[in-house]
Amino acid sequence: MKIIAGDIGGTSTRLAWFEVAGDALQKRAEERFPSAEYSGLEAIVRKFLENHGATCERACFGISGPIKRRRTEVTNLPWVIDAAELEAGLGIERVSLVNDLEANAYGIASLGKEDFLVLNEGSSDPAGNGAIISAGTGLGEAGLIRDGRRFRSFPSEGGHASFAPTSELEVALLVFLRQKFGHVSWERVLSGPGLVNLYTFLREQESSPEPAWLSEQMKEGDPASAITGAALDEKCAVCVKVLDLFVRLYGAEAGNLGLKMMATGGVFVGGGIAPRIRNRLQTGEFLDAFADKGRMGELLQGMPVKVILNDKTALLGAALYAAFVDAPA
Repeated sequence: MKIIAGDIGGTSTRLAWFEVAGDALQKRAEERFPSAEYSGLEAIVRKFLENHGATCERACFGISGPIKRRRTEVTNLPWVIDAAELEAGLGIERVSLVNDLEANAYGIASLGKEDFLVLNEGSSDPAGNGAIISAGTGLGEAGLIRDGRRFRSFPSEGGHASFAPTSELEVALLVFLRQKFGHVSWERVLSGPGLVNLYTFLREQESSPEPAWLSEQMKEGDPASAITGAALDEKCAVCVKVLDLFVRLYGAEAGNLGLKMMATGGVFVGGGIAPRIRNRLQTGEFLDAFADKGRMGELLQGMPVKVILNDKTALLGAALYAAFVDAPA
């Protein structure tokens, strides 16, 4: 059986062509596409199939957004993706749509020790639930349950739940963002755009002028990446404070999710931002905020916390889902 797997994000769409050989997957081709340059997923898949002379019977796509009745409106793209329409338009027997965090969850089973950065060893409960939180273009959150062999995921839209400040600075941040957005979700502070929101807030708080070189970098490329780079290189004091605040907030919300999911099997930190700032995540501020939950602090201190370093986890998970989870009877 041949399958197409996809990791669909607001910035890029990654597709891969696999052949199922027994209990294993053999990758035949892989390609990345800039999502915003295409009118929809069908156009990208069609281009991929043409580029590689690929055929397939099944496909699975991990997508950022809620999926209902095999259909979704992508959160950070002007796309509507309908599985039945993809089947008809591309001639694929079965197309599955899963939340991108759900795809990540299935992909975890295929990773090795080298694919993780351990922030907290903890004491993993082999029968316990897990959780995954992923900041990138947006903020994804999901719960994980075990089926005896691997984690299975149940999706959520927890990234859009209300931001909860825990300090006077964060209260001021909430007031600042409410004036701009009305409702302030965790995604407004924990994402690429969230980094920009934190930067705008702190620069205004400190009445700090923006360096000309940073203005240029933000105009020419991705503003969040420019801010993060300036912080990591310690070239901009405000950017350093932005990243410090981001790390604390990331830890706080990861801890919230760990409690909600009773994630004694582990909390996994995914997305594109965490691997880039891994050194900052190891300073202790992330874990301090993670466990700063009053009477529940001891419970959280016992939860394993790991950063996913393999950026193909969602792609692998989508392939595993198509091949073995949603396999034909």
